[in-house]
Amino acid sequence: MSKRSLLLGALCSAIALVQAHTLVDAAPAGAASEVEHNTRTARRVYEEGLNQGRFEVRYTDDFIGHGGAATFTHEQGMAEVRGWRAAFPDLAVSVDRTVAQDDLVAVHWTARGTNTGDGNGITATGKRVQISGIAIFRFKDGAIAEEWTSADALGLRKQLGLLPTSAKP
Repeated sequence: MSKRSLLLGALCSAIALVQAHTLVDAAPAGAASEVEHNTRTARRVYEEGLNQGRFEVRYTDDFIGHGGAATFTHEQGMAEVRGWRAAFPDLAVSVDRTVAQDDLVAVHWTARGTNTGDGNGITATGKRVQISGIAIFRFKDGAIAEEWTSADALGLRKQLGLLPTSAKP
């Protein structure tokens, strides 16, 4: 078999694989718009809720959140958000990237702010901080039904000077 035949065969195989992959992954128009809606809603949690204090995103009645080893209700989550906004009145959270598939949306975010207030057990230090985190939201009928969240809590405490210092020998 000639090199040309091998290359042509490989090219045809590659085109067939790409076409088959596209057909398998192609979502109906309704599913695509649902994923887009979910992604926009997840962004609003940060852009409107955390940045502006406007909490108009829909959550299911049986919402459950997961943060570290703890679970939380929607009301508990909102109380924590209010505490962060009290502790960091200039809080600004940017959505760095989102990834969405089916009913899940992952958000990688970065938060910046100055700790000039008291909230969530943190007293004002006057220090400016920046941390990153990730949240994954599961949607049901256009509302947030579940959330898994993880943030750099150790980095936050370190930047605020809240970690105990070890005694030097």
